[in-house]
Amino acid sequence: MTHIIDGKAFATHLREQLTTSVSTLVKQGITPGLAVVLVGDDPASQVYVRNKGKQTVAAGMQSFEHRLADTTSQSELLELIAKLNADPDVNGILVQLPLPEQIEESAVINAVDPAKDVDGFHLHNVGLLNTGSPGLVPCTPLGCIMLLRDHLGDLSGARAVVVGRSNIVGKPMASLLLKENCTVTIAHSRTRDLADECRNADILVAAVGRPEMITGDWVKPGATVIDVGINRIEGDNGKSRLVGDVEFETASKVAGAITPVPGGVGPMTIACLLRNTVEATCRQNGIDPGTILPD
Repeated sequence: MTHIIDGKAFATHLREQLTTSVSTLVKQGITPGLAVVLVGDDPASQVYVRNKGKQTVAAGMQSFEHRLADTTSQSELLELIAKLNADPDVNGILVQLPLPEQIEESAVINAVDPAKDVDGFHLHNVGLLNTGSPGLVPCTPLGCIMLLRDHLGDLSGARAVVVGRSNIVGKPMASLLLKENCTVTIAHSRTRDLADECRNADILVAAVGRPEMITGDWVKPGATVIDVGINRIEGDNGKSRLVGDVEFETASKVAGAITPVPGGVGPMTIACLLRNTVEATCRQNGIDPGTILPD
């Protein structure tokens, strides 16, 4: 029988553990602070930012929200980031993506102090991850690897296929799997015989952004499937619904374990953002994160 990996329950437990970690820091006179910057009025981004703020406060941390008009210039945004970099009350900075077209994302990402880059997107942190050094790791891949370790234990020697090569998920996911001693293949839209590549995977991570592209006949029997995709499609009743990059109905009949959409990887992203904020706070105050953070 296929095991459904409950990311929502795991994320809830992780947030509870982080609340204890934050309490330990507060007793030392240190209250972690997370600043989130939203440029524009994208409805999905507004909901996401609101949820981040609520969960940050619920964990005992300070939440600083900066909402800017969609006409904000790049220089104005960079000026705000410089102020947040210099603010001792702010331990983590997240700039909500996407940004309006007049602003270059890479310039903004790399303007954030790497020590406060809780998204893990700065080139400095990318380099640390790719060389196996300690640093801040992108939240969604971090959440995926935590779910995998919780379900499978030791990942060493497993064949892993990551479908998708984005800087946000695909590439860092592959680096994390390599760090776990997996044999890793990065596949994408130009991969020849993509279905065959997927069928070889003991661990299959779908992060391609195409609704239900990976069907059950692409999945190796007994494989663990991590579905990162969040796609909104129109249902039979005319109402929209969320689906992943994996066709859950067919894949769940073959896989040994699978994450659902919603309720799988999604809840882990914000929980790992909070974890990164606590880790950044520890490092900025000369505290070993391993003594504070949950395993």
